[in-house]
Amino acid sequence: MMIKSLCLVGLGSFVGGALKYLISTWMKNACSQGFPWGTLMVNLVGCFLIGVLFALFSRYSSTSHPWCLLLTTGLCGGFTTFSTFANESLQMLQNGQWGGFITYVSISVIAGISLTALGYWVGK
Repeated sequence: MMIKSLCLVGLGSFVGGALKYLISTWMKNACSQGFPWGTLMVNLVGCFLIGVLFALFSRYSSTSHPWCLLLTTGLCGGFTTFSTFANESLQMLQNGQWGGFITYVSISVIAGISLTALGYWVGK
């Protein structure tokens, strides 16, 4: 079962990553430079898509269904990990876990940007 799950996630990630590249490249060529329109578009579309998929699987099937794994963890995760972050944050809000939500969002944003800056500084 673990091999099957890994293959589903890998396949979805490949498709999601390829779509992210295509959309980001298209947006970069179509829009003015200086603002990351491609990344913004990918993140927003990914958030909407994972929300729709999670709702549908929660209503009609199961969030542990192989198709859910392929489309949410795989496709959306490969397309943008921001969608996974947004979905997990929403789940905390829906479960009334306000402290966990605030902690998760704060650490993710502040530490994520800080560690990106640190990594850049180390690499430079």
